[in-house]
Amino acid sequence: MGSQEIITIEEDFTLIRFQNDSLDTYKIQRPVRLGLIQFHFGIKGKARFVFNQGSYTLDLIEEKALLLYNPQKELPLDLEMEPNSWVISVIVSIQKFHSLFSEQASHIPFLSVENRDKKYYSENDISPSMAIVLNQLFHYNLHPSIKNMYYKGKGYELLSLFFNRSEDPDAEQCPFLVDEENVMKIRRAKDIIIAQMAEPPGLQELADQVGLNLKKLKMGFKQIYGDTVYGFLFDYKMNYARKLLDSGSYNVNEVGLKIGYSTGSHFIAAFKKKFGTTPKKYLMSINISV
Repeated sequence: MGSQEIITIEEDFTLIRFQNDSLDTYKIQRPVRLGLIQFHFGIKGKARFVFNQGSYTLDLIEEKALLLYNPQKELPLDLEMEPNSWVISVIVSIQKFHSLFSEQASHIPFLSVENRDKKYYSENDISPSMAIVLNQLFHYNLHPSIKNMYYKGKGYELLSLFFNRSEDPDAEQCPFLVDEENVMKIRRAKDIIIAQMAEPPGLQELADQVGLNLKKLKMGFKQIYGDTVYGFLFDYKMNYARKLLDSGSYNVNEVGLKIGYSTGSHFIAAFKKKFGTTPKKYLMSINISV
C-alpha cells in the first residue's frame, strides 16, 4: 500500500512525501487552492498527474521535476503512482514565493511581469545537488523535535537549487558529486546493498562493483543518504522486516532469515534497538489494534 506524509513547513508552504513500495498503482487526490505553485520531483519510478477528469495527463519520470502554476484555475492534485515509485511535492503560495525571490525575480521566468497572470508549466532535469537534497528528505532519521526545522531548511534549499540553473552543485560540501555519474554510482551502490541485504558485499567489494574508490563511496553515500552504508542498510532492513511482520505471512524467525539474521536472538536484538520493542510484542500490538 502506498503512503503519503504531509509536512507543513509554515503557512502556505507544504512538503509532501509520496511513497509507493507496493505492487499496485497508488492513487492520491487532494484539493489545491487557487494561487499555489506546485513543484513535483520524481525520485524513482513513474507517476502521472491527471487533469480535467482524465482528459489531460502529465507524466513524471525518475530524475525529472515539474513546475505547475495556474492563477486562473485550481489545479487539484490527482496523482497515479506506479509500483516502486517515490515523489516529493512542494506546494507554496505565490505570495510566499514572491517574498523569497523578489530581488532575484528577473532570473525566474514565470515571476516576470508579463507572466505574472499567466499559467505556467515547465519540466526540468533533477540536478545532482537537487538529488542529494531529495534523497536526504527520504532517508534521514530525525528526532521529532527538530524534524520540522530540518524539513524547512531542506524545502528552501530545494527551491533555490531548482532555479539555480548555472550551478556548481555542492562543490564545497562534496566536490566529487558535481559529476552526475558519481551520483548514479552511489545510487547503484544503494540498490546493490538493498538487493543483497541478506548477504551484502563488503565496502571494498561494493566500491569496486560501482567503480568508486572506498573513500568516495563512503563520503558520497553519507552526503546523499545521510548515513553510513551499513547504517542505511540496517534501517532499511528493519523497516522491511516490519513490513513483512505487518503482512502476517511470516513468523519472527522467517523474517529474520529473510533479511540476513541466521539466529532469531540477533534479529530480535536488532529489531528492539531500532523500534524499542521485540518483534513478538510488535506483532501482538498489531493484532490488538486490528
